[in-house]
Amino acid sequence: MKRIGLLGGMSWESSIEYERLMNEAVRERLGGVHSADLIIRSFDFAVIEALQAAGEWGAAGELLAAAAHDLERSGAELLVLCTNTMHEVAGAITAAVSIPLLHIADATGSAVRAAGLSTVGLLGTAFTMERPFYRQHLIDTFGLDVRVANDADRALVHRVIYDELVRGIVSDDSRAAYVDVVARLVADGCEGVIAGCTEIELLIGPDDIDVPLFPSTRLHALAAVDRALLDD
Repeated sequence: MKRIGLLGGMSWESSIEYERLMNEAVRERLGGVHSADLIIRSFDFAVIEALQAAGEWGAAGELLAAAAHDLERSGAELLVLCTNTMHEVAGAITAAVSIPLLHIADATGSAVRAAGLSTVGLLGTAFTMERPFYRQHLIDTFGLDVRVANDADRALVHRVIYDELVRGIVSDDSRAAYVDVVARLVADGCEGVIAGCTEIELLIGPDDIDVPLFPSTRLHALAAVDRALLDD
């Protein structure tokens, strides 16, 4: 089993889901008392959030790249960045290490294509929905038609993430609001929806909407386990 280095804490509410999913998957596949071989670097999210808000992506990239380098020196054999938004700086991370970084959009895009879909809605932070790093990766690598909600709906999705989900608040009212956002994306022609923020899976699941939901956290975590056990 390869040792997985996790860049987490962005936020810890979803990072613990990565750990749970990976450990459960390893136990299921190997049996007994097996669990995942993990090294975890968990950030103070307030530091990362401040850099996001200030548009200091270069500084954020340097911070995460240094942490990735430390994980490699500590024995990590592959890296998982436990956040969608911070894949904005994936290039800085990969440049700092010689081990692979498993891109979250690869795990997600592969699942969308495996389901036979081509047009999907993308929910996430405003950064993920509006900046090109994530959508363009899905377009260029998987040929997907990726659509986002209108201005008001994007603002709502972003607000719920930062004001509620990263703080451990899961509200029925916000769940209903997200379901309404999804309904409007479906009316716009989306065949499925990507939960493109690792906290969104804390709020909505596949039973809450009428089209396939692609949970980026789960897909990313399971892809990492696949890679870690590849030689076993």
